[in-house]
Amino acid sequence: MMAAERIPSLAEQLPKLRGRVQFDAPLAPSTWFRAGGNAEVLVRPADTEDLAQFLRQLPHTVPVHTIGACSNIIIRDGGLPGVTIRLARGFSTVTTNPEGVTAGGAALDVTISETAAAAELGGLEFLCGIPGSIGGAVAMNAGAYGGEIAHVLAWADIVTRNGEIRRLSAADLAMTYRHASLPVGVIVVRAHLVGQRGSPAVIAARMAQIREDRERSQPVRTRTGGSTFRNPQPHFSSHKAWELIDAAGCRGLMRGGAQVSEKHCNFMINTGDATAADLEGLGEEVRRRVLAATGVRLEWEIRRIGVPAGKPEVVA
Repeated sequence: MMAAERIPSLAEQLPKLRGRVQFDAPLAPSTWFRAGGNAEVLVRPADTEDLAQFLRQLPHTVPVHTIGACSNIIIRDGGLPGVTIRLARGFSTVTTNPEGVTAGGAALDVTISETAAAAELGGLEFLCGIPGSIGGAVAMNAGAYGGEIAHVLAWADIVTRNGEIRRLSAADLAMTYRHASLPVGVIVVRAHLVGQRGSPAVIAARMAQIREDRERSQPVRTRTGGSTFRNPQPHFSSHKAWELIDAAGCRGLMRGGAQVSEKHCNFMINTGDATAADLEGLGEEVRRRVLAATGVRLEWEIRRIGVPAGKPEVVA
């Protein structure tokens, strides 16, 4: 339970909203890890204008967090103070035209790839192998299976912390590996991705291969997130993150209820009762061991946000 004394004072500062507002909202059931604390206030705007108006009137002293499908995030056990914004139904529309796909920020990556395939648009098949929503995918230039957002993005609509609605081109975002140059605090509410006319059979075969590869190599049927760490830049190491983790002897390593996957050691899993502290602490222990064994400092790909609930447990 979030500190009750904070809720009334924050409630008095909240602007009117056409969407939904929930106090002391549990977030763990929504995360892929099924762990973490509550949001002091969870806000689900009705649409872009509702979100923009809310942010324009929300005092800047109130912390704001944004979450999406929660596939690649650890929400710490003490929860998220202030306002947490989650894009919901009003941001999940996906439409196609002869050049590509326009999707709301809450649209799932897999839904976008399937919609494109149905419209006989190729080039977006890789999205069926990326968990999460397109808003988060744009924000981190997500990629997998030979594709990444930077290769297909035409533009993205954003809402700033000041409530301004802007359209940014792919060039404006200056995308690099797992990074987009977005202003601090912005929320991606819509994106247009470019596709190419293709053979339905070829597109379907490519998506089937990606799904098969993902099922075979990743612990997709467990409580997990996406890749835990970014692959190092080539000038730091020629090895992928999982290879470094394996070389450091971390495959299967456990901390509380959290474990480095035996199937793919750049994934962590919740074996049943892991806390967010277990997961984050395990990740930090992996980083320490990889640095000691290989000299490479792994960088987190999973976002970690919120307030810790207490001191992490010691690695067994």
